[in-house]
Amino acid sequence: MKVLVTGASGLIGQHATALLHASGHEVIGAAHLPRSGQAFVSRAINLLEDGAATRLVSEIKPDVVLHLAWSTGHGIFWHDPQNLAWLARTCELAEAAADYGCRRICVAGTCYEYAFPAEGDCHEATTPTANHFLYDTAKDACRRLLTNFCMARGMSLAWGRLFHLHGPNEHPKRLVASVARALVRGEPASCSSGLVVRDYMHARDAGEAMAALAISPIEGVVNVASGVGATIASIATMLGELSGRPNLIRLGALPDRADEPPRIVASVSRLRQEVGFTPRFGLTDGLADSLAYWSREAVNT
Repeated sequence: MKVLVTGASGLIGQHATALLHASGHEVIGAAHLPRSGQAFVSRAINLLEDGAATRLVSEIKPDVVLHLAWSTGHGIFWHDPQNLAWLARTCELAEAAADYGCRRICVAGTCYEYAFPAEGDCHEATTPTANHFLYDTAKDACRRLLTNFCMARGMSLAWGRLFHLHGPNEHPKRLVASVARALVRGEPASCSSGLVVRDYMHARDAGEAMAALAISPIEGVVNVASGVGATIASIATMLGELSGRPNLIRLGALPDRADEPPRIVASVSRLRQEVGFTPRFGLTDGLADSLAYWSREAVNT
């Protein structure tokens, strides 16, 4: 199939495009700011410009669209007004896809669409949604609009709800990156008390899972996550042990965030059983890979 991937140079887009190509598909990667050396990113485009999505689809005429692009600026995306623009442009992208004969669209959602249960996992079919920030509110509104639109136009829709991620090229101030960078420099790694439980997945697994979902026949919401919950404290402690510098972990040095959900963990039965995807990284292996990346970055800078 001919697959158009937006956000192809992002944290998970680079891995999604690589897997799609390895699976024998014709891959056209589009990104606002392509990174050098990424073989499958061939279109530099700002999808927020008027008509850009329609022009892109009319030129490529893909069989499948994997839409990963959205507002992701670290620390600002929760309340970024561009979330509204991305909602509108994603709808434009879907409309253009339908107009030009695309059979399927797969879009990246977020675990923050859920109303988090105090106990247990987030299930696609039974856990209700809730509005927390502009980011997840726009994402959930987009899902609802596209569900009705695609049904009316006879186009297949999959919505991959991404949970917490880490991996090479992530923003250096994100949790795993910030702790790993401090450790490889031999500096104290300050953390909160870390009592909350989160479901962390390596970015390579997340990208490959989104690619697998895109080319599958599975429709509706699918959680894209590891399915394994771990406290933030245990993740930081594990990084300390992997680096051989556990004494540098400073739990409780930073304040806990107010109103932080105590548990965000995915049920991954749809991803495993229906999509047929199994992650290649366990939590320990994934954290070791991220730590190795930041060690290489420290050497090269």
